[in-house]
Amino acid sequence: MVIQRCRALFLTAGRRTRTIQCIYVVGFMDLFGVSMIIPLLSHHVKALGASPTVAGIVGSTYGVLQLFSSTIVGGWSDVVGRRYSLLTCLLLSALGYTLLGMSTSITLFILARIPVGLFKHSLSICRALLSDLVSESERPLVMGHFNAASSVGFILGPVVGGYLTEHEGGFYTSSFTCAAIFLINAGLVWMLPWSETLTYRNGMNCSNNTNNHFSKSVQNGSHAKIHHAVLTAESQPESKTSGNHHGHVRWREMSLLQPAWRQLSSVSSKIHMVASSHMWDLFLVRLLMAMAIMLYYSNFSLAMEERFSLKPKVTGYLISYSSTLGALAGFLVGPVTQVYKNNMPALLLHSTVLTCSLIFLYATAASVWQVLLTSTFFAISTTIGRTCITDLELQRGGVHASGTLIGAGQSVTAVGRVLAPLLSGLTQELSPCGPPSLGVVLALTAVGLLLIRIPKWDKRGMTKTAKLKHSE
Repeated sequence: MVIQRCRALFLTAGRRTRTIQCIYVVGFMDLFGVSMIIPLLSHHVKALGASPTVAGIVGSTYGVLQLFSSTIVGGWSDVVGRRYSLLTCLLLSALGYTLLGMSTSITLFILARIPVGLFKHSLSICRALLSDLVSESERPLVMGHFNAASSVGFILGPVVGGYLTEHEGGFYTSSFTCAAIFLINAGLVWMLPWSETLTYRNGMNCSNNTNNHFSKSVQNGSHAKIHHAVLTAESQPESKTSGNHHGHVRWREMSLLQPAWRQLSSVSSKIHMVASSHMWDLFLVRLLMAMAIMLYYSNFSLAMEERFSLKPKVTGYLISYSSTLGALAGFLVGPVTQVYKNNMPALLLHSTVLTCSLIFLYATAASVWQVLLTSTFFAISTTIGRTCITDLELQRGGVHASGTLIGAGQSVTAVGRVLAPLLSGLTQELSPCGPPSLGVVLALTAVGLLLIRIPKWDKRGMTKTAKLKHSE
């Protein structure tokens, strides 16, 4: 009996690993396709006859739509399941890029950006799906690998897009190629083994007979999870205690065929749950660090030229070097979290302090070599920090609402994308070092906030652990 059970667990682990690897491929192809288009958008909209002001307004359309749709689509994926929400996002994004390839006027260009702005949340749903498939201890490692795969796609995409642009009708060819990539991704997602029941023991050997485990069932992207009641005390009213299993909660999700008003009601309740939770500090840290990092990069090329008389070509090499390191740093997340024994608050604090120090060193750099040194470690610290804060949001908010949480995080980052260019322009009026100097101030604020709030997180965690032991 034990041998058969172990064999079944090994088979399940193998299927789960293949599913995770497929999601890595989806993440790689997603950003590969998108990065083919991004560098070409401003040139194309100007070629259509748009003035600089109109081009700026059109360019901001995508960011504004993402700001408001991230949390809603993330919550919707919690309600109807990952499969249908991910397929919907991929297919509608493919439609948007197809329309982009047919855009011969400003009006068509704007119409093409609407479905992409509203539904280009495939990466967020992939991250939520990965959090469904792995245990809490495995999550930083898997998220780091996923971010690395996606970043590699983002690095390679502009190379292919630039090559296609050199030929006649290059922009339209790149747009249709991007649409085809999203359709291929939709096919991969459709073929994933959604009906498999993924059962595993959280950090335990298959021979250990213990109650410290949970099961996941993925049916059409919907996952039924068994959590301890204490860990889901702040959950939504839709959770139901299952039969005689006292102290456990099974999460169920709606079918896509449910009335729209019921889906909307469930999404609203999930968003309200996140908005009314005690996670404002994490979201504020995310906002502060997002703005600090964006201010670091905002005028990088111009600052290198003004401060060190560096040619744009050399600056481009420096940016590519930093981007490559950032992609490779995704593979360091797992080992680093093991060194910290999965103490994510401490890791987030240390990575934030390191990022703040590196921005300061860049702002006060006296030579290009100092900038090169800061860029090397900056790519690593920011990659680890982003993974840490996402993992902490899922830890504190609960994986039952992972789509909503990840979507809310993306909305917060989108706010930073709106504010950072404005602040960069204002501070750049004073000095080329103005934007990174303001970034240092914001990062220091994030460090101070973490120093104040982390002891309270630890105290809350100890209280929950004590309640858990008492209930057992």
